[in-house]
Order: sequence, then structure tokens, then C-alpha cells
Amino acid sequence: MTADIIEISRLALHDQVASRLRTMLVEGHIAPGAKLNERELCLQLRVSRTPLREAIKLLAAEGLVDLLPNRGAVAVKLTEADVLDTFEVLAMLEGMSGELAAKRITDEELAEVRALHYEMLACFARRDLSGYYRLNARIHTAINEAAGNPVLASTYRSINARVQSLRFRTNQNEAKWKHAVDEHEQMIVALAARDAPAMRKVLAAHVLRKRDTVLELLRAGEIYPYPQPQKAS
Repeated sequence: MTADIIEISRLALHDQVASRLRTMLVEGHIAPGAKLNERELCLQLRVSRTPLREAIKLLAAEGLVDLLPNRGAVAVKLTEADVLDTFEVLAMLEGMSGELAAKRITDEELAEVRALHYEMLACFARRDLSGYYRLNARIHTAINEAAGNPVLASTYRSINARVQSLRFRTNQNEAKWKHAVDEHEQMIVALAARDAPAMRKVLAAHVLRKRDTVLELLRAGEIYPYPQPQKAS
């Protein structure tokens, strides 16, 4: 019994550490291409190296971190070519997810997506970008899962993870952020109508618009380097 409790506690800790690290990576508190300094992260997160290393392995499996020979763990940094290739595939995957979800979503799943959407709108009204992005990601995941295809869901998660920090940056322009919200409104309407072609169209366009914004920011030098990393609270 005691061993079981210890194991659950240990796993819960590394999941918590992974969640905090994930936020730091996505929101740019750890710069793309930067080495994850274990000593500093242990101090910031107030944990030992064991749960930290387990968390880093988890994030590497998700695609947010690269494990490089002689360098250790490094935050993912994509080139312009990487962005083009990745978003090209994501647009197809999200479009397919939307089409299948419109055909297969249950009333309960639709209600959950709607609830997340309204929470996201509240964050937008407060201009809470961090909260908005977390709910936004949950909506895309929920649509993906409603498609009812585990192979599609797994492929989507592994590819999308590598561009999460870039997607986060695209909403820092007010007009583009508002347009993204409008597209999410269209998604809700299409889902409720079970309109598969409309869902495919709006999701693919949504992702390609993100790609174009990321490329604009990259070419303007507004993504790399990120602002000075901040300490975890």
C-alpha cells in the first residue's frame, strides 16, 4: 500500500512539473533553441532532478523538446522551412478532424466544446492570452477527439506540439486575435449544423492563417529571439 502511494505521488509530481514546463515553453519563458538548464529549473520549480528529468522526457516525446547529443534537452526551434512543412500537414489534419467531427460528434461532446468556447470568449474579453490559449488548445483537441479516429488524433498531437509556441504568438496582434475568435465562432456554427464541408474549410483556413502570421513574424524577426526568459512563479 505504501509503495503504491509513493508511486502515485511520484507520477503526479512529474506530471505537474511537465505541465509547468509546457507552459513555460509554449509562452516563451524558455526561448526556442535554449538548453534546459536542470539546475536552474530545479530551483525555479522547487523540485529535484528526478521528476524534472521525467518531465523533460515526456515533453520530448510530445515534441516540445529535442534531446540532442552532447547538448541535452533543448527547446524546439523551427526554421521557416519547418514552419511551412508542419503547417501544411496540420491544415490537412485539422481539416479532416473537423469534417469527421461534424459527422460523428455527440450532443454531449458538442455541449463540452460550446462550454469551452464560452470560457475562451471570457478570456478574450479580459485579454487573458494565457488562459485563452489553454482553452483554445482544449477546443482543438476536443474537435480532434470527436472525429473518433485515434490514429488521426495521435498524429495530430505529435505534429501540433512542435508549433504550440508559434501558435501562441499569433494572437498577440489584436486584429489577428479577433479574426481567430471569429473563426472559432464559425466552427461552433458548423459543428452544431453537422456541416462537414464547412468544418473542413474553416479549420484548414484557420491553420493556414496561423501559418501566414508565423511566417510574417519570423521574417520580421519578432519571434526569434524571444523576450528575456522570466522566472516561474
